Amino acid sequence: MKPILFFIAAFIFTSTLQAQQFVDKAVIEYEVSTNLKKTMSNDSWDEMLKENLSDLKISYFNYTFADNKSLFKFDRWSPKTRIPKHEKDADEENSWYFDFTTGTMSMQKQIVGTNFVIADSIPKIEWKITNENREIAGYNCRKAVGKIMDDVYVFAFYTDDITISGGPCSISGLPGMILGLTIPRLYTSYIATKVDVTFTNASEIKPITAKKMYDLKGLRTMIEEKTKDWFSYGDDKEENKRQKNMFFWNAFL
Repeated sequence: MKPILFFIAAFIFTSTLQAQQFVDKAVIEYEVSTNLKKTMSNDSWDEMLKENLSDLKISYFNYTFADNKSLFKFDRWSPKTRIPKHEKDADEENSWYFDFTTGTMSMQKQIVGTNFVIADSIPKIEWKITNENREIAGYNCRKAVGKIMDDVYVFAFYTDDITISGGPCSISGLPGMILGLTIPRLYTSYIATKVDVTFTNASEIKPITAKKMYDLKGLRTMIEEKTKDWFSYGDDKEENKRQKNMFFWNAFL
């Protein structure tokens, strides 16, 4: 009887290992959706612009990772998206490189039409893991709530079947890969649509470089100085504050 029980136990153990195959390199496609109209103000100019916009700005980004390094960048627009070119430019130019072994990152962000390259340590995010679960792109994911930039809450679903501790844009720091992310105050969500584990070309995951590099603090100080007279039009101080906050959250996310 003992040999039979041993065989059964060994079979179950082996089957479990085969079923749980951890992913350490892949390309993850995300659908990124923003309610652009809700980010706009209610002044007469923006109200006029809204008439010619699609309800959602939808794009697709690829998160490529291997050797504990990652690159997140634009891939294509959804044919459903109908917005002016200047609303698309930043999305097409922005990219994020992370090296989780060294704890460093570099990212290119287009801010008011100019590309800036930032090199700094990976931002730390306060996370609280919950017991809520959902399936995304075929992976069982667990919900976590994080706080960035002092008071902006983000809601993430991550899987520990994908071993890198990454996520879209500069959101990371969970015990696995973020496959679903919502940032309510930016009216934006990221959802993984597929995970391609056949990826092999790790050489394309490279740091972003430029002749002039900034750290996060230095660039924010400069941008704040250059935009100090912005967001002061009209009498709606709360709306001006909302617009200013969204500008900086988007610029440094």
